[in-house]
Amino acid sequence: MLILQAERDALLKPLQAVTGIVERRHTLPILSNVLLENVHGQTNILATDLEIQINTSGPHSEAEDFRVTTNAKKLQDILRALPEGSLVALDWAQNRLTLKAGKSRFALQTLPAEDFPLMSVGEDVSAAFSLPQEAFKNMLSQVQYSMAVQDIRYYLNGLLMQVEGDQLRLVATDGHRLAYSCTTIDADLSKAEVILPRKTVLELFKLLNHPAEPITVELLNNQVRFRCNDTVIVSKVVDGKFPDFNRVIPLDNDKIFLVGRTQLLGALERAAILANEKFRGARLLLRPGLLSVVCSNNEQEEAREELEIAYQGEELEVGFNIGYLMDVLRNVHADDMQLAFGDANRSTLFTVPNNPNFKYIVMPMRI
Repeated sequence: MLILQAERDALLKPLQAVTGIVERRHTLPILSNVLLENVHGQTNILATDLEIQINTSGPHSEAEDFRVTTNAKKLQDILRALPEGSLVALDWAQNRLTLKAGKSRFALQTLPAEDFPLMSVGEDVSAAFSLPQEAFKNMLSQVQYSMAVQDIRYYLNGLLMQVEGDQLRLVATDGHRLAYSCTTIDADLSKAEVILPRKTVLELFKLLNHPAEPITVELLNNQVRFRCNDTVIVSKVVDGKFPDFNRVIPLDNDKIFLVGRTQLLGALERAAILANEKFRGARLLLRPGLLSVVCSNNEQEEAREELEIAYQGEELEVGFNIGYLMDVLRNVHADDMQLAFGDANRSTLFTVPNNPNFKYIVMPMRI
């Protein structure tokens, strides 16, 4: 039975939107599969890992309604390897899905669609709002690099999303640094917050590729739902209490100066070549009119970079993980950054001049 005929990209693009969450090796073999279903001519493509579920619209089908599952990565790899513009036909018979394109032919195994485990999605929406994809993607890029990776404090392996009135805030921290971004939305909401899992954040970031179109966010009971580009993501949220981010923002750092973002990033990237590979430490030396970056390693090699700055305060020397400094400079797109230092044991605050909606706090390290 011919179930679908479409140009390669019409099938590959929606498939790529969902396959990022598919695990190659899973205790449930069917979770390596993608569900293709057709209802009244509209094809839907769905994948899940039981924590996140992504559903998107596929190409139109003239066939009768059908539901079939097949290996997501193999189907994607085959479509990628076909010439651009190829006409692809899918036949389904006797538990085999046959893909034909020109003189190419691939027979793929299928598993029963009724065994495909769909997430049960809550009906009660406690808060909903929309904003342009570009604004949301920009916020995510400003904070997501600060999420922890496989931290025992599981609530740090994600990102706090908080709404209150007409404010949307995103916060991420790994315990050593914290990034905060805020924007105004067209809503008036009671205070609510969820912790989005790391995997959800990374998949969502990839899908936000239509800057002017909106993304709609709905907070459900222990879940959050995102709608954008004919795609719906439903994700469980992390159960836990996110730390009070307001307490870690230093308010009385008095050694303040501006520095060109790209100039400082270039200096750090060059100095990092000779940083200790294990500890990745860098010393920042602050003197009137000058900021120096110094890195050294076990081979007694040393790199020193100097930047002229408009600063006339006290001298200071502080150590940092150089990766933490480069992360913020690579992900926040502004001409200048404002740095506010306290003393050698106090966190440093990075902000963008005349923009109260972004803050980055990084703790010092002993070198």
